[in-house]
Amino acid sequence: MASRVAVLALLLSALAAAASAQLDVKFYSQSCPSVEDVVRKEMVRALAAAPSLAGPLLRMHFHDCFVRGCDGSVLLDSTAGNTAEKDAKPNLTLRGFGFIERVKAAVEKACPDTVSCADVLALMARDAVWLSKGPFWAVPLGRRDGRVSISNETDQLPPPSGNFTELTQLFAAKNLDAKDLVVLSAGHTIGTSHCFSFSDRLYNFTGMDNARDTDPTLDPLYMARLRAKCPSLDDNTTLVEMDPGSFKTFDLSYYGHVAKRRGLFHSDGALLTDPSTRAYVLRHAGGAYREEFFADFATSMVKMGSVEVLTGTQGEIRKKCSVVN
Repeated sequence: MASRVAVLALLLSALAAAASAQLDVKFYSQSCPSVEDVVRKEMVRALAAAPSLAGPLLRMHFHDCFVRGCDGSVLLDSTAGNTAEKDAKPNLTLRGFGFIERVKAAVEKACPDTVSCADVLALMARDAVWLSKGPFWAVPLGRRDGRVSISNETDQLPPPSGNFTELTQLFAAKNLDAKDLVVLSAGHTIGTSHCFSFSDRLYNFTGMDNARDTDPTLDPLYMARLRAKCPSLDDNTTLVEMDPGSFKTFDLSYYGHVAKRRGLFHSDGALLTDPSTRAYVLRHAGGAYREEFFADFATSMVKMGSVEVLTGTQGEIRKKCSVVN
């Protein structure tokens, strides 16, 4: 059995490497040389008006890549006979779909039938980070858009309630390792979250249903602050900053919060339960190695952006991101 698992892991790694090799940062150098300028112009305009949109756009790319690979399937609308990924429970709080369509329309105007929605989203995610004062990296391009989107497949998404074992297994299934987990988790440095994504840490944590039934791994002072903002398990509307004090800036303060047991999600706290990820959190908690972290984040984003991509003649180039051609 172990040998079968090893062979499967090697096969997945080989397939991922082959797909990644077909992506190229210069993929559109002849067919659409202005694509990055077009995307960035729209991004600059949008984030100047609504900087809080950066986090959701980064999250959208993440959610796209973990289900069927980075193929734009998260952008497809449900149909009469199929419930799509975007309407599955983990994706109901995603936002930015309309803006992505606007950017895609601008790209279509510049280069009709050329650039995939999956590539547009990858570029938008990179610019969301960079325009939030985070790292800039060259995005390998050449992804094609998928034609299938199934809500039930979102069980591949790492949940905010996940423990370290669960998270690393879900990452490994996408050829991502524990370092990618601790690095990409820092995407939580920008954006907000609804109370219901973490309120189980604040109330009825073990099912005892009393005022003291809370997550013991969460800092008590931070717990009290969160309970003041999220008064019950039934709060479905309140938004909380994931990185209090700098949720619009891509920086290392996320690791400082996690090191103090003030990570918002159980998945953030889980990074302290493994020696290697704990060491990474503690190294960067003080903010002294910014460039090192930025380089790590760029590397992991390129790696994630290559997960199970469609290339060549696979899939299609959608005219609109919400519907297949």
